[in-house]
Amino acid sequence: MAPTLFDVNPKPGDLIAIHRGVYKHWAIYVGQNEVVHLIPPTHEDGDSLGLVDLVRYLDSNSAEVKCDKIWDVAGPHHCRVNNQLDYKYSPRSRHAIVRDARALVGRCLPYSVAGYNCEHFVTDLRYGKPQSRQVKDAAIVGGAAVAGVAMVALGAALFASLLKHENDDDDD
Repeated sequence: MAPTLFDVNPKPGDLIAIHRGVYKHWAIYVGQNEVVHLIPPTHEDGDSLGLVDLVRYLDSNSAEVKCDKIWDVAGPHHCRVNNQLDYKYSPRSRHAIVRDARALVGRCLPYSVAGYNCEHFVTDLRYGKPQSRQVKDAAIVGGAAVAGVAMVALGAALFASLLKHENDDDDD
C-alpha cells in the first residue's frame, strides 16, 4: 500500500502544496496517488529541491509538465491540499481540470519564477486564472524591506544633519 501523506485525502483536481522550506512546489492531484506538476529541467530524481535548486529555478526559462506519484514529488517534505483561491474563484469541473492537466504531460512550457511558475500553472488549470500568491507575498515582503531600508537611510541622514547643525551652533 502507498504511504499516506495527507491529513485530508485529496480529490482529483485539488491543488497540492509541497512545503520545501523557503518556497512551496505546487501540483494538481489527478487521482491514483498521482500529480501533474510543472518542473524546470534542473530537477534531478531523488533531489530534495533545496536552496541550490531554487537558485537554478531562477535561471530556468522553460519547464516540463510531468505526471508522477505524489510521494516521489513530495519526497521528505510536508504536503497538503490547498485550494487557496476557492473563496475568490469558482473552480473548473474536476473532470476538466484532470483532463487538461493530463493532456499537458510531456510538454515543455515557458517558465519564470515571477511570471509563470508551478503555482501559476496549477491555478490556471483549477481556476482558469494563473496566479501565484507566493510571488505576490514575496513582492510585498521585498517592498517592505526596501521601504524599511529607505526609512533607516532617511533617519540616518536626518540624524547626521541634526548633529552637523548642533556642531555648527557650538562653533558660534
